[in-house]
Amino acid sequence: MRQAVFVKQHKVYPNAWDGVALFFVLGLIVLFAWAGHQMTRPYQVGQIIKIHLDSSYLPAYALHTTLRMFIGLTCSLIFTFTFGTWAAKSKMAERFIVPMIDILQSVPVLGFLSVTVVGFIALFPGSLLGPECAAVFAIFTSQAWNMALGFYQTVRSVPGDLVEASDMCQLSAWQRFWRIEVPFSMPGLLWNMMLSMSASWFFVVASEAITVSNQTIMLPGIGSYIALAIMESNRTAVYNAIITMLIVIFVYDQMLFRPLVVWSEKFKFEMTASEQFPSSWVLTLFQRVRLLRKVGDTIQNGFDFFVNFPWFLRTKTRHMGEVMHPRVHMWFAFILNASLAGAVVLALYILVRFIFASVSIGEALHVLYLGSVTGLRVVFLIIFSSIVWVPVGVWVGLRPRVSGFVQPIVQFLAAFPANLLFPVMVALIVRYSLNVNIWVTPLMILGAQWYILFNVVAGASALPKDMLQVADNLGLKRWLRWRSFILPGIFPYYVTGAITAVGGAWNASIVAEVVNWGSTHLVATGLGAYIAEYTTIGDFPRIALGIGVMCLFVLVFNRVFWQPLYVYAQRRFTLE
Repeated sequence: MRQAVFVKQHKVYPNAWDGVALFFVLGLIVLFAWAGHQMTRPYQVGQIIKIHLDSSYLPAYALHTTLRMFIGLTCSLIFTFTFGTWAAKSKMAERFIVPMIDILQSVPVLGFLSVTVVGFIALFPGSLLGPECAAVFAIFTSQAWNMALGFYQTVRSVPGDLVEASDMCQLSAWQRFWRIEVPFSMPGLLWNMMLSMSASWFFVVASEAITVSNQTIMLPGIGSYIALAIMESNRTAVYNAIITMLIVIFVYDQMLFRPLVVWSEKFKFEMTASEQFPSSWVLTLFQRVRLLRKVGDTIQNGFDFFVNFPWFLRTKTRHMGEVMHPRVHMWFAFILNASLAGAVVLALYILVRFIFASVSIGEALHVLYLGSVTGLRVVFLIIFSSIVWVPVGVWVGLRPRVSGFVQPIVQFLAAFPANLLFPVMVALIVRYSLNVNIWVTPLMILGAQWYILFNVVAGASALPKDMLQVADNLGLKRWLRWRSFILPGIFPYYVTGAITAVGGAWNASIVAEVVNWGSTHLVATGLGAYIAEYTTIGDFPRIALGIGVMCLFVLVFNRVFWQPLYVYAQRRFTLE
């Protein structure tokens, strides 16, 4: 009898919060399941997908776009955990992966689409899944590189104290990754995930309104809606798209990113607790449930089993250099590097033959000139963005309450596609006879400045509170405080943001250097306009030439300037 009473007293009953949370979760599952089913509809190449500018269609379009973005974000997260970690742990892999990311982040979204859309359509014949996969892949390319570089930087910066603690606990490499490296990188990774979502909004028109070889495929989504509104000069539709974007960004910020930011506070590496605590009503809701908490416990147990999976448990992590004989390791590295160099040379040879079969040397030199013009715009906006947003990012990152308020606003501003400003830019340039080559630069800034801001905010928020208190106790004045503590602390994050901002600026040039509004077409002198022009008509040799020159400029700029700064930041300013 006593045992029966004991069981009855400890039986868990659902409360009202369980009902709210269950409705919340099931509603999301149903909505995304419906949108996912629409992605597999029958489709034939050349078939016209009708896009409506009536505002009643916007909720469904917003759902389609959001689903594509979250699928791309999931793929980007897998890519980040795989290649970001590999580059951080292996010197040999680092020599290959980091330069490849430098190159890939400079390849414009239109470049990826022009190459992959045909392959995806052939992979899924007679289905809309082919163009959908091409759109998701394009979104992935606007998200992954920033996340991978940021995660690579933070894994390389794990404090020695944490590494020694993991060695004392005899954690395997697998356990160290999930228990030490991922938690330590979580605050910065979340800010980069938010930035990646915003970056995918910036290129949403190119991702959903695919135009290659005079063939246009408009997938249901906000991007296609914006493209049609611009084509028809419909200002009301543009305003509706802006309002819808604002609502969608606010919703997924409150439902996903805000709870994750609050949750990541416990992973900050500091000895004293913060006096200001961010909050989330969604996290509070799920903390008040009773019955659904058991589901959370089950998920936690599953994750613990995943981390402690017996196959990955080893008491000591042995690197390749420790397993192999030094001479064998040297020859292995030589053969691998020689193979990679040979593959690069062969690929360049094939690419050069393909391009110069229909392009003259004079045109190639002209494209180099166009690249230098766009490069000057990129240099200017990086300097301008650094001067403006580094102080703002530090101020926001050091104040959790301000960060919580500013976060959704910055996400919306970072997500604002340059295409939505075309009516304003066309009106200003035409009315006042402004120089197109100068006034397209603000449109490029929209695609680059936020990489610097988000990474600086992540760096400032990761500064240990106990070290800030030490600086206060020592009475460090403003400039001395910045020079001796704040700037060194955020410098690795700033360099990561600046590297990705350069790639984002080159990508944004494709959108910014060709301004369309109805029948008005304004074209600036630059490499972005060259690539956009020949992508529309499907001239693949010239597309390859433009993308190749863009990659060359980005790679040289990174290797000559940013990479030495990156190494310097890791050697001098790693938190220990």
